[in-house]
Amino acid sequence: MAKVKVYNKEGKKTEEIELSPKLFGFELNKGLLHEAAVAAMANSRKVYAHTKGRGEVRGGGRKPWRQKGTGRARHGSRRSPIWIGGGITFGPTKEREYSVKINKKVKQKALLIALSERSREDGIIVIDDLAIEEPKTKKITGILRSLPGVERNVLVVIDKPDRKLMRALQNVKWARVIGVNNLNILDVLNYPKILFTKDALPAAEKLYSVK
Repeated sequence: MAKVKVYNKEGKKTEEIELSPKLFGFELNKGLLHEAAVAAMANSRKVYAHTKGRGEVRGGGRKPWRQKGTGRARHGSRRSPIWIGGGITFGPTKEREYSVKINKKVKQKALLIALSERSREDGIIVIDDLAIEEPKTKKITGILRSLPGVERNVLVVIDKPDRKLMRALQNVKWARVIGVNNLNILDVLNYPKILFTKDALPAAEKLYSVK
């Protein structure tokens, strides 16, 4: 089993622990990783482009002119797509659906494979505690910079919500903090270094290990 060093806030080694094979002992499966990553990106995709149909545009409450006798073409509403200011016929709408269904166990295993790959690349770092007294960005970035291997793009995984820590890191572009219950494959793939608090590891094992 792989071992990892545990550091304190000063960046000094305090102990060495074994990484659980239930979290970090999975062989690489590129096909499964790809499937889960594509599904995660599709399910997080937001639809912004939207054009109004004839039922959404303003106006058109009455018939523009009577049906017969004017010599003009008959029309029932100014909302018609052939009128300026009318609805759009085949434009993009917010009703579009991009979500992809994926088996829960496949999604779970893909996350474990991604974590296992990070551990093989020495991308897993453990700190004994990250609690801070004040939500000071300078303080928390100093702690992160003191840890070996943390230079940029680090994902911080904590065992329980910490408002002070989250506030201190909200303006740090190269670091992202999440609760262990929000751990996901996209974050694991996007961040080369993953910093776990020591208490977050057993919590992650409890949440994500394959039964």
